Amino acid sequence: MNYVDGFVCAVPTANRDAFQSHAANAAKIFKEFGALSVVETWGDDVPDGKLTSFPLAVQRKDDETVVFSWIVWPSKSVRDDAWKKVMADPRMSHENNPMPFDGKRMIYGGFQTIVEA
Repeated sequence: MNYVDGFVCAVPTANRDAFQSHAANAAKIFKEFGALSVVETWGDDVPDGKLTSFPLAVQRKDDETVVFSWIVWPSKSVRDDAWKKVMADPRMSHENNPMPFDGKRMIYGGFQTIVEA
């Protein structure tokens, strides 16, 4: 089954266009190195929680929007090899493709697919 990397971050709402450009550039590179698909979503119905929520998890500020993203890989081994290449690729450097958000508040992880319908 496929392997999935998931991400949640808070992006300054004013940086939507810059984020979209950053994400589109990164998606091309991920796909070049084996990703099956890359999805970036811009929150428009992401409620604040009292105990848990996406906004709480990424410490969203009033002028920020929650972004939920995922990359689908054919396997964990393809993903592991690809990430090494992505991190070494000069197109992904901060100088060439700066992150228009605070990466320290991004949460992410790799997930084994157990159900796909």
